[in-house]
Amino acid sequence: MKTVLHKSNTRGKAEYGWLNSNHSFSFANYYDPERMNFGALRVLNDDIVAPGMGFKKHPHDNMEIISIPLEGDLEHKDSMGNTTVIKQGDIQVMSAGTGIFHSERNKNRDRDVKFLQIWIVPNKRDVEPRYDQITLNSKNLQNQLYQILSPNTEDSGVWIHQDAWFYIGELEMGNIQNYTLKDPKNGVYIFILDGDLTIENQDLHKRDGFGLWETDRIKIKADSDSKILLMEVPMTS
Repeated sequence: MKTVLHKSNTRGKAEYGWLNSNHSFSFANYYDPERMNFGALRVLNDDIVAPGMGFKKHPHDNMEIISIPLEGDLEHKDSMGNTTVIKQGDIQVMSAGTGIFHSERNKNRDRDVKFLQIWIVPNKRDVEPRYDQITLNSKNLQNQLYQILSPNTEDSGVWIHQDAWFYIGELEMGNIQNYTLKDPKNGVYIFILDGDLTIENQDLHKRDGFGLWETDRIKIKADSDSKILLMEVPMTS
């Protein structure tokens, strides 16, 4: 088994007044040649956007983009004609494919919006752009790893153009989960949304990231009430 540990305080930082962002991997003005990606996982940004502010219309292409709101309401508009609001408990996905424009704005005037923006390198280029979003049932997350993303349209959650699987779990103190990889050639990157965990003898805390590969099973133990995001991705992108 190989591992890589990204402590929360080692992430790249961007502060623009209206936006505070922590980058687990190289992004924009943050560059670290040792932290370009984890396999097909290219971007993991932990963003806080001030009330009423946001990202103006900008382009993307040939990337699978997943947004996971943690607090507040995020308004989305795109060149496909979608105007939606995503909030805590929602999962949003866009296949940028041949090219899209979109904007994101804090819908609220009285509180921050906090969300994760994740980019996955696709296994198909120049696909037709698409958009989807779902709302999770919080009961499905309790003391289990609940699938929120896969490559399969018939599975629970959203789907993307990549052999990747995402799970969210809200684990009570003492709960143990054993995760078996879909493909032993893949790796798993776990992001601690809240709490304290031990994963394969590594102590982890809020906003730490931990990657594991060259293994087929991972043991996760909650040392306090915790919430995690688990991402299984190909290690070649």
